[in-house]
Amino acid sequence: MIDDSRTYELDRAHVFHSWSAQGALKPMVVTKAEGSTLWDDEGNSYLDFSSQLVFTNIGHQHPKVVKAIQDQAATLCTIAPGTANAARSEAARLITSHAPDGLEKVFFTNGGADAVEHAIRMARLHTGRIKVLSTYRSYHGGTALAVNVTGDPRRWPNDYGSAGTVHFFGPFLYRSQFHATTEAEECERALAHLEQVIALEGAQSIAAIILESIPGTAGIMVPPPGYLQGVRELCDRHGIVYIADEVMAGFGRSGRWFGFEHGDVTPDLITFAKGVNSGYVPLGGVIINEPTAATFDERVYPGGLTYSGHPLACAAAVATIKTMEEEGIVENAARLGREVLGPGLEKIAAGHSSVGEVRGTGVFWAIELVKDQATREPLAAYGGSSPAMNATLAACKAAGLIPFANYNRIHVVPPLTISDDDARRGLEIIDAALDTADQG
Repeated sequence: MIDDSRTYELDRAHVFHSWSAQGALKPMVVTKAEGSTLWDDEGNSYLDFSSQLVFTNIGHQHPKVVKAIQDQAATLCTIAPGTANAARSEAARLITSHAPDGLEKVFFTNGGADAVEHAIRMARLHTGRIKVLSTYRSYHGGTALAVNVTGDPRRWPNDYGSAGTVHFFGPFLYRSQFHATTEAEECERALAHLEQVIALEGAQSIAAIILESIPGTAGIMVPPPGYLQGVRELCDRHGIVYIADEVMAGFGRSGRWFGFEHGDVTPDLITFAKGVNSGYVPLGGVIINEPTAATFDERVYPGGLTYSGHPLACAAAVATIKTMEEEGIVENAARLGREVLGPGLEKIAAGHSSVGEVRGTGVFWAIELVKDQATREPLAAYGGSSPAMNATLAACKAAGLIPFANYNRIHVVPPLTISDDDARRGLEIIDAALDTADQG
């Protein structure tokens, strides 16, 4: 075992953290985790309402997945991607078994960002076109191309305007760019806007449209009925590849195996990561439809990764997917949203002046916090935070809950296996903490 007595000291001396000003960091030291609970180095327990970065879908330390990793390590820890191995083959079979018919191939990556990179590369090579369209309120990863496709402020310092990416407004009724007053209006006007962007950019130059089926970090905005079908129709009309980014929404998070199932569509390419094995070992990938895969039957695909389909990661995916099937975890996520989280959040919204809206599905919810319900002014500016927001989050943690927050929102995204009692307890903590937000 590694001595953890110097964890914090060594972290601050040697670890460079992502998305952070290094001098201001005071990272929490986590010593163990189980189910929906974490413990720090002082023995304090916390309810994990973040699933970390929304990836521990089956909870921490699930014994079936831990054992699968241990068994795989005892047999074959690693092997080059050009070979075949049982863990990778079975993981690919299980993943495609939950995808729509016609998406039968999987290209494995190390995570979501490189899955997006490779999906776009495939689309460009398949179509012979360059441009990629994505929404402003989106997050697709931190690598060079993925962060340019991203719509949120993390793109700004990394955007050199040379990646062939074009952004458009997706549907978001609460903060509508289209002066819509109903979901139907928002859908119709958002699709008309996208159609105009395609026309003005030149449909013949557009390789792909990439959409988070349900935008995650950007705000958990479930698309209005008909929107994804409209995007599919525009892609079909113009020969554009439709890429569904399921990195966060996929593998049960929304109460379905994939978020696009809520829209009753079939994408051409699907990117995944996170929930495929609950992040126990890094893994991502692209599920590929037959026409795109056929492009590379005789033509070399110019891409690869040293750890593509890593045995330990794939063994974790096999165990995760089988466990989700056997234990009805996806169905439980839908039930939690319908019976516990949805009603609980509606009650919270009714009791706080700082709550502008609650929205979501399954175990994938957002609380939109505002300074004024009438003007809808955010409690924290887009791309930033505020003293009121920081105080609210601090109140959550002081009460024993790890929240997931982004700008003016708190996301309710615990593991899909959380008990009803723990889910209700987490909501009670947030309810109390929002008294602070009400004063902000």
